[in-house]
Amino acid sequence: MFQKRSYYRYLLIGAFILPLFLLNCRTSGHHVLPLGKVHEPTDNPTTAQKIALGRSLFFDKRLSLDETVACATCHIPEYAFTDRKIVSEGIKGRKTQRNSPSILNAGYLMTVMFDAHLSTLEMQVIVPIQEHAEMDMKMFDLIKRLSAVPEYRKAAFEIFNRDLDAYVLTRSISAFERSLISQNSRYDQYVKGKKNALSADEKAGMTIFSDKLYCSVCHPAPHFTSYVAANNGLYKEYGEDKGRFRIFNDSADIGKFKVPSLRNIELTFPYMHDGSLKNLDEVIDHYAKGGRGHSLQDKRITTFSITENERKQLKAFLFSLTDTSYMRSFR
Repeated sequence: MFQKRSYYRYLLIGAFILPLFLLNCRTSGHHVLPLGKVHEPTDNPTTAQKIALGRSLFFDKRLSLDETVACATCHIPEYAFTDRKIVSEGIKGRKTQRNSPSILNAGYLMTVMFDAHLSTLEMQVIVPIQEHAEMDMKMFDLIKRLSAVPEYRKAAFEIFNRDLDAYVLTRSISAFERSLISQNSRYDQYVKGKKNALSADEKAGMTIFSDKLYCSVCHPAPHFTSYVAANNGLYKEYGEDKGRFRIFNDSADIGKFKVPSLRNIELTFPYMHDGSLKNLDEVIDHYAKGGRGHSLQDKRITTFSITENERKQLKAFLFSLTDTSYMRSFR
């Protein structure tokens, strides 16, 4: 239903991550979790040491040209790894075109970025580092800078048996991102059999979500996203940012952005790819009006009406998808 779109020392981080990692059983190169199997490239199996190194790099502002922006600047743990800004800001106050998406459960993504065009997190890591509006850092210069950090250089040899390079950088950060799991919301507890985990209003909201408004078509459980790019009719005419169109120049892709997960939606405002809707009521209003009627708008988006009580129940259900248990390792 809904579109949407800050260094710790190596050894200390390992002490935080290892216990969490050991809780995730590994089978055939995947972590077996209630949400399913985290997608791991065969050339980058996850280890506690990679996660620890990736976490240090994720919070390190030296990844940006003027050393003011880290990955965690736009992906703040307390906000479900978003930044609560309309659009994200890079070095020197430069603004991007898009709202920062949550990276919780990123290990389940079939494709990465709002344009749904990158196949792995390893590929995605390079984008914000080199993007002018974000970190604006040349990879050659970044590797030279990070190689001067003894802890990083030592970790690269111990984990990858090579100098710190782009391979080490991308593999370790993506391993950390895959460790960010949020799967213990009250909704999850309810599904696992704890029937009193949800209130009567939340249960009613779940029915409205699935059976009256059919939001589950684009946001199916348990991930609450279809992982595909779609045009949700946010605009009658799309301006400079035409979505997936900018990747392949296919006119059929105008206005298409990847459907985000609704997990932790209570924490990830403002909403939409450009952060143009500040709260859930504005989101519900957008869909109730049937979108703006763009020529490529998904045909499943049609007008609907709900009572104020049903709106309250729907929002209550969506808030039941909040799970901040991942924050235990960031406090």
